Amino acid sequence: MKIYNCDVCGQLIYFENSQCLQCHTPLGYLPRLDNMSSLEHAHGVTYKALAPQAQGGLYKQCLNYHQEHVCNWMIPADDPSDFCLSCRLNDTIPNLSDPPNREYWHRLEVSKRRLVYSLIQLGLPLRNKDDDAQLGLAFDFLAEDRLPDLVETKKLLTGHNQGKITINIAEANDAVRERMRLDMNERYRTLLGHFRHEIGHYYWFLLVQPDPDLLAEYRQYFGNDEADYGEALSRYYADGPAAHWQTQFVSAYASAHPWEDWAESWAHYLHMVDTLETARSWGLVLKTDATSYGPSVGTDHHLQTFEEMKEQWLYLSSALNSLNRSMGMKDVYPFVWSAPVIEKLRFIQRVIAKSKQGAME
Repeated sequence: MKIYNCDVCGQLIYFENSQCLQCHTPLGYLPRLDNMSSLEHAHGVTYKALAPQAQGGLYKQCLNYHQEHVCNWMIPADDPSDFCLSCRLNDTIPNLSDPPNREYWHRLEVSKRRLVYSLIQLGLPLRNKDDDAQLGLAFDFLAEDRLPDLVETKKLLTGHNQGKITINIAEANDAVRERMRLDMNERYRTLLGHFRHEIGHYYWFLLVQPDPDLLAEYRQYFGNDEADYGEALSRYYADGPAAHWQTQFVSAYASAHPWEDWAESWAHYLHMVDTLETARSWGLVLKTDATSYGPSVGTDHHLQTFEEMKEQWLYLSSALNSLNRSMGMKDVYPFVWSAPVIEKLRFIQRVIAKSKQGAME
């Protein structure tokens, strides 16, 4: 994630800001220009974007910005949609008559926008269900007591199915999420981590499954995706992770089934990409002389190869962990990459690069 400055006073601003804290100028993110812009009211519901890249263009606030105050993204003034690129992906939002749900929804949207930002940066396909009913992406944010069509369901689980990602809004409650992390003996459980994991399932469905060459290569690294998924999860929850899972998998849960291995690895790839960009924005990334290997995911990150990214990440994650320990806190990134995990992550970068190349042809 980049850092930005107010176009009026130069104050440091962040991706989540909707107003400059120094001069109080309204702000909005322009996803197609990848810029947080200061805004000047023009007329009616339109604003002039003051960022130089916008060239004085007119924009309107996403409906969830000016009406619900859970978004800060802008839409070109002539766009017929009332929702921004991120909010168009919503199929179901929480029941807002329940007061805590509005805060949970806000937290969900903050994480989702950060996810969508990364997907845009990586050049991944991003279509909603209105544009592509079969292959598009949609989110359902549900509470366990708001399931009229799923009366028999005892517990609402976060998951993915054919482009529809369901998030249990209880995950936005910090106390509930931490209790679940402890109950499930997980090293790491965050709201953003859930989004990155579930979007991994979506891109396996969209990019890997229909491509015979990628699917064959995927099976070399991750195993047989046709193994019974229900049985695999039941076995995992009954018996725990595979023995010596650290030698093959990025997390214990990744050992449950090849689909979960892919989704966990994908999430960790996005952890790396976003954190490295943030570190570079703050001038914290070590310069390396890693040997070039494989395709680049783009020059925006100033990291040309997976090898460079890996070397940067191993250094940065170790530094972050050490800094946290100096403050008496838990490790930011409590994971170790074995050689098989590195090969899986390298494969994920090849999948992303192939997708981007296909979109350009």
